[in-house]
Amino acid sequence: MKRRNFLQLSALAGVGLSLPMSGLLNACTSHPEHSLEFKNLISGLLKDWSDGMLKVQINNPSNLDVHGALGCPSCSHIHGRCMDAVYPFLYMADKTGDEKYVEGAKLVMTWAENNVSQESGAWTVIKNPKSWKGITVFGAIALAEALHYHGHVLDEATRKAWTVRLEKAGQYIYDTFTIDFTNINYPGTAVYGLNLIGNVLGREDFKAKSKKLASEVKVYFTENEGLLFGECKKSSSKLSEKGLQGLDLGYNVEETLNSLVMYAIKEKDDELLQILTKSLNSHLEFMLPDGAWDNSWGNRMYKWSYWGSRTCDGSQPAFGMMANINPAFGTAAVKNTELLQRCTADGLIHGGPGFIEAGIPPCVHHTFTHAKPLAALLDHWDHLPEINANANLPRTTADGVKHFKDLDVYLFSRGDWRGTVSAYDAEYHYKYDYRQASGGALGVLYHNKVGLLCAASMAEYALVEKNNQQVQPGKDICLTPRVEVYKDDVWYTNLYDLPATVASKDENGTIELVADVKLKNVKREEVSGTASAFDIAYNCSADKTEIKVSTKQDIEAQTAFVLPIVSPSIEVVTNISENEITIQKPEGLVIIKANSPIKTKAISGNRTFNMVPGVEAIPFEVFFEKNIKTISISISIC
Repeated sequence: MKRRNFLQLSALAGVGLSLPMSGLLNACTSHPEHSLEFKNLISGLLKDWSDGMLKVQINNPSNLDVHGALGCPSCSHIHGRCMDAVYPFLYMADKTGDEKYVEGAKLVMTWAENNVSQESGAWTVIKNPKSWKGITVFGAIALAEALHYHGHVLDEATRKAWTVRLEKAGQYIYDTFTIDFTNINYPGTAVYGLNLIGNVLGREDFKAKSKKLASEVKVYFTENEGLLFGECKKSSSKLSEKGLQGLDLGYNVEETLNSLVMYAIKEKDDELLQILTKSLNSHLEFMLPDGAWDNSWGNRMYKWSYWGSRTCDGSQPAFGMMANINPAFGTAAVKNTELLQRCTADGLIHGGPGFIEAGIPPCVHHTFTHAKPLAALLDHWDHLPEINANANLPRTTADGVKHFKDLDVYLFSRGDWRGTVSAYDAEYHYKYDYRQASGGALGVLYHNKVGLLCAASMAEYALVEKNNQQVQPGKDICLTPRVEVYKDDVWYTNLYDLPATVASKDENGTIELVADVKLKNVKREEVSGTASAFDIAYNCSADKTEIKVSTKQDIEAQTAFVLPIVSPSIEVVTNISENEITIQKPEGLVIIKANSPIKTKAISGNRTFNMVPGVEAIPFEVFFEKNIKTISISISIC
């Protein structure tokens, strides 16, 4: 097979002339120093991850149920998609000449053929042949890219066998995928997948189906901000009560947008590139200054891991390949990769910044998926634009309030403070409530000096995808800041108040967002016999963020505002008084004051840990006292 760059220079040089910058992705044979720093970062990280995967690969020819699979340090089952590692393994084999990577690639493919390969050409997500087969598109892309760029490192018999297997997978995707048969990440990814496979195999019918899907996906972008929607079960794809679409940031930036960008560049689809440019800019508004993706509000946030989504590929290709359009796209690619590196230990990515400190083992799924986009960037390196972190992210320089109409989500920024307030009511599933930050809740609170302070979790942790999530260690305590009351042992909170509204103003240096909320249970029933209607005011100035919670109704049951603060267990907590607590972080002191005593929920040890988004925290709570109908809590940094 002739080795060539799939996104060929001829397809790049004239693209995007109507976009903000012309000459999108022109060939760059001499990258500036900062771009080379990024190349060194991803090269080193890819080697670290590849070696980490080899360390957990099972070599046991006597047991074909596991032989060749990647063992998972955290899960009791084998992840069916572990064959995705074939691409990074072959990349490393090609670049290093080390035969161990060829062997690793052959082993994962052997396991897949023995355990999750179907006569239809599909692969399944677990060994059960009745399990989900849509993941075939991801394995097929990994295999196609492995063969396309690095197939020459294989012996002829293996290369031919894998090529035949790729065509079977491509045929399954061609026969099965439509634009609306399931969540948009599958047909959206198939846009690139069928085009790639069609080119590798010379199948014009695959390429034609890809073009059809590409034309159909263009209506899956929201009216105002151009955000990609369609992350919802087909049976619940109707609009929410507020008229909002099902949308998940993690899946969009780490999976679907990558494929659409790569297709649009290859096929010179200027209309799609225009749509994607707007969409990438809107999605980028949610990247925090440390490179994290703020998916606190996303309707599939049950897989939010702060750096992205648990089983997706990573956001580097879409943002890196479009860095000529907006240099901040390049910053996003770099910053997010640096965050992934900080969450890596012993060659594997951990599912959030608190995993390593808390001693929670990593799921190998994060690593074999996120290794692929790094290999893709390196395979396209000679034709990429300059990629560095010199441009500011939108949220780094933001000041004021921004309301995303298509989400009913507010971003606020003042001084070093960054925050997210969500009244987004779209649900992932029509029957079960996997409650992300909603009901006027504070999804994220971040400070440039000390970093992450608040981060939403699911209201109640649930294994929505039992094969793709880790079991919650210890007691599940929700990390989303909230008002709550227990009545007859039933939990009522604003998190379940989907009709909640938020109003904002910015006057005299202080941002104020006021959420009008009701306390409801998981069945959306409003509490009775005690106060149920509250205002939650989030006031942010350069000096502090203040939360004021008030009601005009009589409080007959113990009611509190719960404020979990992200804090690794190594940080020193000091009780200055019953109304003031400090937390010493590496870069500054967090000071929390309230007009009522600050208590801590009962926990085992000195911290609670939540899988979403993978952090340790202290769950503080402040109760309404008798005859006092307003709670005031301030957070400041020195």
